[in-house]
Amino acid sequence: MKKNYKIEVDCANCANLMQEEAKKVAGIKDVVVNFMALKMKVEFEDGADEKATMTEVLKVCKKVEPDCEIEF
Repeated sequence: MKKNYKIEVDCANCANLMQEEAKKVAGIKDVVVNFMALKMKVEFEDGADEKATMTEVLKVCKKVEPDCEIEF
């Protein structure tokens, strides 16, 4: 399953770091963070719980940039 999310991130470097950290989360197959569009494209592994997975993604992203937000 693939989904797009609106994100709030302050810089391109942070977006890249968030993307790399999000890829490490269990249940994530792939993540692309587009800083210019303020969007996060997420591909989930089969059977992954979307809400639980995205909650974990938000946690790891906040370690990179505490002010970031992901609308899910």
